[in-house]
Parts: sequence; structure tokens; C-alpha cells
Amino acid sequence: MSQAMFDLMLKGLWETLVMTFVSGGLSFLLGLPLAVVLVITDRGGICEALVLNRTLGGVVNALRSIPFIILLVAVIPLTRLIVGSAIGIAAAIVPLTIAATPYFARIAEVSLREVPKGLIDAARAMGASRPAIIREVLIPEALPGVVAGFTVTLITLIGASAMAGAVGAGGLGDIAIRYGYQRFETGVMLAVVAVLILLVWAIQGAGDALTRRIDRR
Repeated sequence: MSQAMFDLMLKGLWETLVMTFVSGGLSFLLGLPLAVVLVITDRGGICEALVLNRTLGGVVNALRSIPFIILLVAVIPLTRLIVGSAIGIAAAIVPLTIAATPYFARIAEVSLREVPKGLIDAARAMGASRPAIIREVLIPEALPGVVAGFTVTLITLIGASAMAGAVGAGGLGDIAIRYGYQRFETGVMLAVVAVLILLVWAIQGAGDALTRRIDRR
């Protein structure tokens, strides 16, 4: 591999990391509160509101049902409105965040629902307010599962960011398409695949280690 191609690979890796972690961070900040609302407003929840729950659930399901490549194109007007362009890594972060938020919300919702109801009932019996129950019981007890789910979300975003390279988003996906596919440079394609595999292993390993550390507390 030439020095120019090596530099290009480093640039692509950096762009992939930026797209993955920025959109992942945004999906965490948006998805976790959404998951909490879905849990506490469900039947028997501490803030039961079935109309709100069904409405939010419908929106989440609708967004999750759209294939990412279609969503990528469908939100181009919104992307232009937010970042002023439809190409580049900044533009890719918008559809990546929209796709990842409902995905992570559902994963986090599962972890939140696994919190023993007895703990919540005990907190309510001791006079804890609803915000206190969410802050002191619900989220801390579900945190290992939430972190594990966020790790899965980040790995899914790596694949989605590579797909975004097909429409000029940059990153390793763009390099694989422009050089590995269109120019038939098999070595470049294999190098991109190897880097993506190593990246997934690194994120999964870090996520598993953090989950175990939180779970032991």
C-alpha cells in the first residue's frame, strides 16, 4: 500500500470514528430519555399515560422500519437545513442520529423493563418522588444493560456509516466504494474490511469491559 493510500485510509478511519461516535453520543442523549418515557408511561408505569406511550411507540416503530439507505435520501432536505449540505461527514451525522435514536431507545427500554418492580415499589413506599425513582433506581439498575445496548448501537453505526459512504459521506465506506469497487483494487477493499473488523472488536471489547465493571458495583 502506497503512502498516499495509507494516509487516505487514516483519514477515512478518522471520518468513520467521528460519524460513529458523534451520532452515537447524540442517539444516547436522545434515546435514553425516550426509553425512560416509554417505560414510565406504559400500563402500570409510575407515570401511566397510554396515549402518549402509544404515540411515541408508533413513531419509534415507524422510524425503525425505514431501511437506512432510504432514510439517508429521505432526510436530505432536513440535513441541508441543519448543516447546509447533503454530503460530507457532518451531513451523514443527521440521518445516522435519526436512525440510531429509536434503535437504541428500544434496546434501552428492554433493559429498563428488566428492573425488578419490587425495587420501584419499595422506593415509592419510602416516599421517593418520580424523578428520584428514575434517577436513583430505574437508570442505575438498568445501566449495565444500557451500556451493552449502546455498544451494539455503536457497532451498528459503523456499518451504517460505511453505507453512507455510497452517497458521498466520506469515511472507510467511501474509500471501499471508490477504490475497492469502482477501481477494482482488491487490496484496498480487503484493507478496509480488516480495519472495520478491528474497529468492531475494539468497541465490543471496550463495551464488554465497561459493562462488567458497572455490573460488579
